[in-house]
Amino acid sequence: GLGLMNSLYARAEKLGVRVLYDHKVVELLDDAGRIGGVVALCGGRRQEIRAGAVVLAAGGFHANAEWRARYLGTNWDLAKVRGSRYNTGAVIAAALAKGARAAGHWSACHSVFYDANAPEFGDPNLLNQQKNYFSLGIVVNTLGERFIDEGLNFRNYTYSRMGGEIMRQPGGKGWQLFDATTAALLPDEYRVRHATRITANSVPELIAQLDGVDKARLAQTIDAFNAAVDRSVPYNPAVLDGRRTHGLAVDKTNWAMPLETAPFVAYEVSCGITCTYGGVAINPQAEVLSEEGPPVPGLYAAGEMVGGLYYTKYPGGAGLTAGSVFGRIAGREAARCAQALR
Repeated sequence: GLGLMNSLYARAEKLGVRVLYDHKVVELLDDAGRIGGVVALCGGRRQEIRAGAVVLAAGGFHANAEWRARYLGTNWDLAKVRGSRYNTGAVIAAALAKGARAAGHWSACHSVFYDANAPEFGDPNLLNQQKNYFSLGIVVNTLGERFIDEGLNFRNYTYSRMGGEIMRQPGGKGWQLFDATTAALLPDEYRVRHATRITANSVPELIAQLDGVDKARLAQTIDAFNAAVDRSVPYNPAVLDGRRTHGLAVDKTNWAMPLETAPFVAYEVSCGITCTYGGVAINPQAEVLSEEGPPVPGLYAAGEMVGGLYYTKYPGGAGLTAGSVFGRIAGREAARCAQALR
C-alpha cells in the first residue's frame, strides 16, 4: 500500500497535480445542468473550487457510526474502523443530493476479526490489528461456544465477513484459540507487541485467564471439539484437506486440529470494518448515473464510492483492482469531458 501510494504521489507531483489538504467537500456545484466543481470547507471557511469535471473518490461510509447503525444494523455503530476516519459518506450524500442514483449492497460491508483493544480508528503506528488466520484454530464467543465453521474455505474467501459474524455474538467479541502446533503457523500479524494475547501451559490455565467468558462451557467446548476431530485424515493447511470434526452443532470441515499441545494461546477479537458496499451507480465510463438513468454530466466516481461491485462477499484484493481500474477510467474520461468544454 505505502509503496503504491508513494509511486502515485510522485507521478502526480511530476505532472503538476495540486493536492489540497484539510479541505472537506460538502457540496457539488451545479453549473447550468452539469457538475462544475465542489464546495469545500477549509479552516471553517467555504471555498468554491471550479472544474470542468469532478471525480469522486472519497470512499464509503465505514467511518460514520450513524450510517453504520442505519444501514448495517444493530451494534454496528460500535465497530472499530480499520482505515481512514474520514470516509464518512459525506461525498456520497453530496452526490445523491445532485440526483445521483444509489447502488449496491448498502446493508453489507467488508469486516474482519480485529484485535479487541485496537484503537477506534486505524493508526499507521499500530498496524496489523486484523486476525485473519482463524482457520488454523477455533473461535469461541462469550458463551464459550464455537459459532462458525473455521475451516469452511481458504481465508481469502471467508475473512471479509467475519466481522459480521462476531458482531452477531453477545458483546460483539470472542477469542481465537490455538495450541503450539497451529500457533507456529500464524503470520506476523499475530506476533506484534500490541496484540491482545494470552498464553498458558494448559487449557484450564488458559481458560482461567479469559475475562467475560463462560469458563465451564468453554472447557466443554474444547473437550468436545478435540474428541470430534477425525485424526485419520492427514493435516495439510495448504489444501482443503477434509480433516474435519463429526457430530458437533457447528462442525469444522477442514484443518481440524485438536488443542492439546502446550503452550496454548488466545487472542481476543472484535469487529474491524474495512469498507462498505453501498455507493453511487456508474457506467463503464465511470460516469455517475442519475436516478432517471442517464449520466450526471461532469460527474465521475471510482473506488469505494462506487456501489454494486460486491454483494455479501468480497474476493481478497478486489478493492485495489477496482480502485485502480475505475480510477484510471474516471480520470481519463473526466479529462476528456473537461477538454471538450474549452
